[in-house]
Amino acid sequence: LIGRLIYLTFTRPDLCYTVHVLSQCMQKRRQDHWDAALRTVRYIKGSPSQGILLRSDSDLRVTAYCDSDWNTCPISRRSVSAYIVQLGQSPISWKTKKQKTVSMSSAEAEYRAMAFTLKELKWIKQLLAAFGIRHDQPMRLFCDSKPAIYIAADPLFHERTKHVESDCHFVRDADVEKLIATEHIKTKEQPADLLTKALPSTTFAYLLSKLEIHNLSPPT
Repeated sequence: LIGRLIYLTFTRPDLCYTVHVLSQCMQKRRQDHWDAALRTVRYIKGSPSQGILLRSDSDLRVTAYCDSDWNTCPISRRSVSAYIVQLGQSPISWKTKKQKTVSMSSAEAEYRAMAFTLKELKWIKQLLAAFGIRHDQPMRLFCDSKPAIYIAADPLFHERTKHVESDCHFVRDADVEKLIATEHIKTKEQPADLLTKALPSTTFAYLLSKLEIHNLSPPT
């Protein structure tokens, strides 16, 4: 069942966080894990034709949203990073992944998420160039952590950021080269929240609509 759900995440970003959590319980699965998996199946059955709307009238500007949930794992206390990349108004790439090391602060976790997203943005820009599509303007990278954005703009390292020095250079160099432009976004407007934590149904539905994910079934 989890293998089939993983397959669905290729076209259903709304399932990424749930599948990310469930896939960690494969070795010592319990009844509550099975119940959670069945609840996911009920959600899918309730929205069988939900999908991404790839608009023909969108521009080819790349925009990314990154987020992290600090110390979210109750066992390892590692944070979860996630990103969603849009081409125009349509999402084309997304991922949820647990960070490799424990972050000492929420700002550090968010900054690692920015570096995680930047790797994908560089690859997408190269892919567009291979198709003959130039993207000369900076790619907009939205983050809901002001401290993380300040770290990207500040040329000085501080005691609290020395643990992410390599990530600092990686993101800051991209910012200086105008490859990306970091911008702040309010947490309640952050669509990458879908991939890092469980959300109330109203917030979940609102963020899905921001990503042009709709029920695409034809009217009867």
